[in-house]
Amino acid sequence: MFAIVKTGGKQYRVEPGLRLRVEKLEAEPGSQVELPVLLLGGERTLVGTPFVEGAKVVAEVLGHGKGKKITVSRFKAKVQYRRKKGHRQPYTEILIKEIQG
Repeated sequence: MFAIVKTGGKQYRVEPGLRLRVEKLEAEPGSQVELPVLLLGGERTLVGTPFVEGAKVVAEVLGHGKGKKITVSRFKAKVQYRRKKGHRQPYTEILIKEIQG
C-alpha cells in the first residue's frame, strides 16, 4: 500500500518504513505527526477531493537539519554590479510508520 501526501507545498509518494526529508515542520524530534492523504493506492485506489476522508499517514520525526549550501550570484555588465549570497534550506527528516485508511 502506498499514499500520496502533501506537506510543505509539495507532494510525496510514501510507503511504511520510508525515510523522507520534507520542508521544516514545527515538531520535536521523537514526536509523531499526521500528514493529510491526497491519494491511497494498492489493491484499490482512492482519490480525495482534495483529501481522502478518514485516511492519514502517521510519521515519526527523526530530526531537523539544513541542506547543502546554494550560492546565488548576480552580475550586470559595465556597471560594476556584483552580489553573492548563500542559502541553506532547512528540512525535517521523518520516518513513515503506518498508513491508515
